[in-house]
Amino acid sequence: MTFHDLNLNTPLLNALEDLKFDTPTPIQEQAFSSIMSGKDVVGIAQTGTGKTFAYMLPILRMLKYSEQKNPRVLVLVPTRELAVQVAEEIGKLTAYMNTRVAAVYGGTNINTHHQDMLQGQDVVVATPGRLYDLILRRAIQMKSIQKLVIDEVDVMLDLGFRFQIINILELLPLNRQNIMFSATMTEAVEELIDVNFKTPEKISVAISGTPLENIEQRGFKIPNFNTKANFLKHLLSDKETYTKVLIFVAYKRMADRLFELLAENFPEDCAVIHSNKSQNYRLRSIRQFGDGFNRILVATDVMARGLDIENVSHVINFDTPEYPENYMHRIGRTGRAEKPGISILLTTEKETENLEKIEHLMEMRVPQFELPEEVEISTVLIPEEQPKIFEGNNPGKKGDMDAPGPAFHEKSELNQKVNLGGSYRREIAKKYKKPKTRGDKNYNKRNKK
Repeated sequence: MTFHDLNLNTPLLNALEDLKFDTPTPIQEQAFSSIMSGKDVVGIAQTGTGKTFAYMLPILRMLKYSEQKNPRVLVLVPTRELAVQVAEEIGKLTAYMNTRVAAVYGGTNINTHHQDMLQGQDVVVATPGRLYDLILRRAIQMKSIQKLVIDEVDVMLDLGFRFQIINILELLPLNRQNIMFSATMTEAVEELIDVNFKTPEKISVAISGTPLENIEQRGFKIPNFNTKANFLKHLLSDKETYTKVLIFVAYKRMADRLFELLAENFPEDCAVIHSNKSQNYRLRSIRQFGDGFNRILVATDVMARGLDIENVSHVINFDTPEYPENYMHRIGRTGRAEKPGISILLTTEKETENLEKIEHLMEMRVPQFELPEEVEISTVLIPEEQPKIFEGNNPGKKGDMDAPGPAFHEKSELNQKVNLGGSYRREIAKKYKKPKTRGDKNYNKRNKK
């Protein structure tokens, strides 16, 4: 099947031809007729299979020209970077259409987004927090929304957007079409579907948690942080093989620490991105990595969801994530559009249980390999790895020698001072026997004699 076999109009076909897309992916093919029917749809497909086009092609096919200011299509995404990317993808599809598209997200001036909404939009791509703020400002009205798309809803719930999502859903018209796409399905997501979706049609191209077959997975058992860093320096020195490498770490502090270590060996090749960086810095890092200016990008899971960066040769999991769904989304940054990719998973002894959870979700083992002999095994532990000192002989209750003293005690003789009211008052009292008063000027003259 080609895109010409779908019920697409000429403007969309022309845009796809410009993008050199001929054949729809399985999720795009199966979702088209279901979304066109107007039913609520829940789609499960691996990361990198074209879910954005899967829901936008039928929506744009049904979207008619209108001059009204209130948006008719709302797309909710978890992160700022994904909002920018989805809006850009929609812009490519609407190159031959008069469709107004805007992305609203945190980290930037809300007044700019306010003005964008007042100018009128057809499609709004938004993060829940910024959208909710704009609703409170009355900058955007939800009464005209016909299509609601929730992309990667499990991440929004993990990031603490449950309150905003529930309030946004209550403001939307009841007579709307709900569409949700994700690579993984959790109990919290299923609960949200049961409450807000009307007998949704479920489209499952793959079982939740199934990795793409074109991604080769490799695992290494490594004792600590510094040994992992030594291993990365060994791998990344091969610039011909490791052409575009995305390294995931669990925490912002770890990301900065690893970036500093790698920048010593590869100062011109490294970049870092996490939620503490400004929005402009984050977008610039992604753009430079995508354009090939930087070969190595160290990132937290803010990058793991939905972002489409072409030709990522390797994804390295510097830590083994606690939640197996995060691993699925991480490795999905490589092997996109049916291209081959390689995922490398580094696991310490404490992370073994996390590895077992990942293998249980995928229903397959991650092949384990031995560390190269050239890699130095470090014995230096970072503060987070050092064991906590527990003083077993230190009694839990303090003895009489350590007991705190009373809250009140008598002052020493040297400190037995009386507040005389300040030096000025004392001098006046000594000279005039009684302080001057404005009412009796002759009193001081009489007493002075």
